[in-house]
Amino acid sequence: MAIVKPFKGLRPPKKIAADLSCLPYDVMNSREAADMAKGKEFSLLHITRAEIDCPPDVDAHSEIVYQKSAENFRKFKEKGWLVPDEEPRFYIYAQTMNGRTQYGIVGCAACSDYENGIIKKHELTRPDKEEDRMVHIRTNNANLEPVFFSYKAVPEIDQIVKNIVENQEPEYDFTAKDDGFGHHFWVIRDKETNKKIEELFSRKVPCTYVADGHHRTAAAARVGLERKAKNPNHTGKEEYNFFMAVHFPDNQLQIIDYNRVVKDLNGLSEKDFLEKLTETFDVVNMGNATYKPSRLHEFSMYLDGNWYKLTAKEGTYNDKDPIGVLDVTILSNHVLDKILGIKDLRTSDRIDFVGGIRGLKELKRRVDNGEMKVAFALYPVSMQQLIDIADTGNIMPPKTTWFEPKLRSGLVIHEI
Repeated sequence: MAIVKPFKGLRPPKKIAADLSCLPYDVMNSREAADMAKGKEFSLLHITRAEIDCPPDVDAHSEIVYQKSAENFRKFKEKGWLVPDEEPRFYIYAQTMNGRTQYGIVGCAACSDYENGIIKKHELTRPDKEEDRMVHIRTNNANLEPVFFSYKAVPEIDQIVKNIVENQEPEYDFTAKDDGFGHHFWVIRDKETNKKIEELFSRKVPCTYVADGHHRTAAAARVGLERKAKNPNHTGKEEYNFFMAVHFPDNQLQIIDYNRVVKDLNGLSEKDFLEKLTETFDVVNMGNATYKPSRLHEFSMYLDGNWYKLTAKEGTYNDKDPIGVLDVTILSNHVLDKILGIKDLRTSDRIDFVGGIRGLKELKRRVDNGEMKVAFALYPVSMQQLIDIADTGNIMPPKTTWFEPKLRSGLVIHEI
């Protein structure tokens, strides 16, 4: 069963929480980070993207940047911009987007659960990205940013959360200027409630799922193993054995589309490309009005000013195979590989990926301006598909899931 425990969080005072919090480190580049932090001396970006406080053109992964991050982290604590809680606690973090709110339990997951497969993943990780996050954790002795987990909903946990959010004022409650979403945060101070939540996870939650943050999860687990190996008096209770995650029930989460744009047609004319598509898809020209896929195995394509509806023909997919049923698999196998000659989505410079939060207008813009030749929009993966893949030990193709809203960093930090 899953280990999820309370911890002594490091948090900002109410009056600066909105300005201190920020988007995750990996959804922006250095220039964007600098722009977001401009005029905000207590933005957490001074810690998570410390290159903004270093000389121009510095390598974001250089030692000077990691040391600046640690220096800024110490400064934040000294100035009272981050203050430790007195007791181990769980927290509730809720996010509102388009009138819909999802509620997560912020607690510490166990590194041992990751090693033992109780924390289940659905993506591969890259060693270089893992190492970057590991250095960040080692340097700051903290999990500065939470990872995004899910679990199969437990009614008793749902009821505890409901009672708290309906009867207690949130500690933080704001709409972020950079994403436009509502962020709401409660501190669970009652000892019996904290104990009950920990016990419910240990009895009712056999496993958890990494939704977003595979590299941060892997890095935290590896740092935990490092610290364990170096500590002759290791007991298993040290804080380095745990890392911070927000645990959302699966029935509250919604994955949005993750789309593709391609630079060329692999030497084909538009007519020949469309002809080849008809071997695998029913192709319908929808004209110049934006068309969005409405069901599984249906795609939209934008090419030369027109939107097309592509419907995969019977026999081109396997609904009984958790990987074969995915629309990303159908598109990769029958279009990107077979027709366009893109063999490896991770390394090809002919393809790029666009999160659905940007809308289909972004696909149209990138084709119309000549940067890309063709764009494909996919129907979103479901949470059940993600769970099926993780439960069977499979790995999703690259760039399959996009979760929104992104978790804010800085509302609470876990020191190790």
